[in-house]
Amino acid sequence: MQKYQCTVCMYIYDPEEGDPVGGIEAGTSFEDLPEDWVCPECGVGKDMFEPYDG
Repeated sequence: MQKYQCTVCMYIYDPEEGDPVGGIEAGTSFEDLPEDWVCPECGVGKDMFEPYDG
């Protein structure tokens, strides 16, 4: 699954890990995150993320 990186703080959302702190289960793709999900590091919305190919 595609990883996504926050363009503000460089946090990487990895679908294989999910966001345990935010209540997002492992295996949740970025596209399936709730629209109100925010970056766990800096609090910006999904619109501030870009695909990560690192």
